[in-house]
Order: sequence, then C-alpha cells, then structure tokens
Amino acid sequence: MTTPGRSRGFRDVIRHFYLLRLLVNKEVKVRYRGSVLGLLWSYIRPAVQFVVFYVAMGIFLELEKGTPNYAIYLFSGIVVINFFSEAFGNGARAMVANGGLIKKIFLPRQLFSFATLWVAGVHFVPQMVVLVIACLIVGWAPSLLSVVAILVGLIITAVFATGLGLIFGAANVFFRDSENLVDLYIMVATWLSPVLYTWTMVQDKFGDLWFNVYMLNPLTPAVELFHFGWWRGTVDGRFGVVLEVPPHLFTVWTPLAALVALLTLLVGSLMFSRLEGRFAQEL
Repeated sequence: MTTPGRSRGFRDVIRHFYLLRLLVNKEVKVRYRGSVLGLLWSYIRPAVQFVVFYVAMGIFLELEKGTPNYAIYLFSGIVVINFFSEAFGNGARAMVANGGLIKKIFLPRQLFSFATLWVAGVHFVPQMVVLVIACLIVGWAPSLLSVVAILVGLIITAVFATGLGLIFGAANVFFRDSENLVDLYIMVATWLSPVLYTWTMVQDKFGDLWFNVYMLNPLTPAVELFHFGWWRGTVDGRFGVVLEVPPHLFTVWTPLAALVALLTLLVGSLMFSRLEGRFAQEL
C-alpha cells in the first residue's frame, strides 16, 4: 500500500520515459515557437559569447599570449559552463514554469527537472560539434585518457546541475527569491572556474591553501577535465611547452567533485520527494 499521488523518485523517471520524451519535445517547441532561426540559436549564442570573451580576455588582457591555442582553451570551458547554467537555471524554474500541468494532473514531478537536463543536452551537442571541428583543425590528437576525462567531466557537471536543480526547483515553489540566488550563482559560475583564465593564476595569486578551497567547487575539476581532453590534445608537446594539470586532479579533486555532485543529487532528491506533495496547492 502506497500513498496516492506520491512519486517514487528516479524510478518514476525510468518508468515514465515516454512522458519524459514528450516533455522534452514540448520544451524545445515552446522555446523556439515563432523563431525563424530555431535551433540555430544554439550555435549563435555561444558563438557571440565566445567572441566577446575572446576579445575582452584574449586580446585586450592579452591572455592569448601566455596561453597557446587560447581560443580552444576558452571555448572548451565555455561549453561546460553553458551546459551547467542551462540545466541548473531551467531546472530551478521547472516547477513554477510547469505550474499549470502540476495543478491539473498528476505525473512524476521529477520528470520536469530531468526534461530540463535533456533540453540542455540538446543545446550542448551543437556546441560540441563546433568544438570537435575546431580542435581537429588545429591538430587535436586525443588519447583514451582524454576521452575518459571529457566523459567524466560531463557526468559530474550533469549530476551536479540536476541536484542543484532539484533543490532550488523545490525551494522556488515556496520562496520565489530562490530564482535570484540561482541567477547570482550562474552569473559568477564562469568566474569561479578556470574558464577565462588558467588555474596557475589562482595558485600563484592566492597560494596553496586558497587554491585547495577553490578546487572544492565541482565545476572547477569538471572544467579542467574538459581542458585536459580538448585543449591539452592541441597543445601538449607543441609550441615548445608541456602542460601541467592541477595537482592531484585525477587522484583527489575529480573523485571529490564526483562525490560532492552525487551528494548534491541525493540531497536534492530527498528534499524534492519530501516537498513535492505540496507543490500543487502552493502553485
């Protein structure tokens, strides 16, 4: 005997996979309704973002002079942050945005959060295609370890974004100020990870103690794993340089980032399951 109307967490996401696909299709169609370019905006937005950051940081602040293939370095970090920002931001607003459905019918609420992750993945793929082409043009030579690093970095980012999306998605139903907190975190996410600058700048400026605190952010190892997989394969052994990864990246920081991401997902799932029964009446 189970309480009517109570979901079973991740198991419902698997059991109702068809509904998940319908929600993803709905989100994509609604987003580009009336749009002339449609999915092409998935290329245009990151391209404009890349140009702005490259001109500001690479040319004006001359970071490209000290960072070989800075364009690849910058874009490989941007795609991770964009994926995280969209998955987290939309996940945090998913319950309120779908309030009409939640109030009318019962379906597993977590489907809305996972749908936003899937939609973020739809927009992530075109950026990855551009990144692969750019890396091949400049002589990308991937190894098995670099491919594994990319996959692990992507999984950490997806799990962390989903966990935060569940936490803030539930909180946003009761406290709409949560949206402002989400916007603030997304705004500084790019600067809290080595996307525009290198990790050595942080270590040189603040020392080992604060560098270790800096590495506790799961996005930082995830971004560095992407740099290892994409950028390092275009630079290492060339231009007269041999790149160094952050100390203990694979042995300490990556496992720790994965653990933090999993704990965030667990806390988010428990918090979501505890509060979802009140969503309809609060919305």
